[in-house]
Amino acid sequence: MEILNNYIRATNTHDFNEVRKLLHPDAVYFFSNQTCKGHQEIQQYFENAWETVKDENYEARDITWLFNNSVSATCIYTYFYEGYIDGKYASGKGRATNVFVNESGQWLLIHEHLSPMP
Repeated sequence: MEILNNYIRATNTHDFNEVRKLLHPDAVYFFSNQTCKGHQEIQQYFENAWETVKDENYEARDITWLFNNSVSATCIYTYFYEGYIDGKYASGKGRATNVFVNESGQWLLIHEHLSPMP
């Protein structure tokens, strides 16, 4: 589904206003170290990550759509990131789950769960 590609592109702009366009008002994120509810908490987390990992590039690989109908869609994938932390190249990967809902013809992300690889 194109919504995942749009979300990844928005994330890579490093401009939360672009990400916000694709987020449900009640979005909840489960990060490995924190739960964020609502746009304000999610924005703070994103902006901190972008400040920590300079020039970050984020990718979704090995995408599997577990469920997809006219009102919701759920996918899992391996996320990859790369950028610079304290001036040194860094990269990593983990597992992701995204849940999208279709409200009034617009697909929005309502949940994301990121965790490290086992």
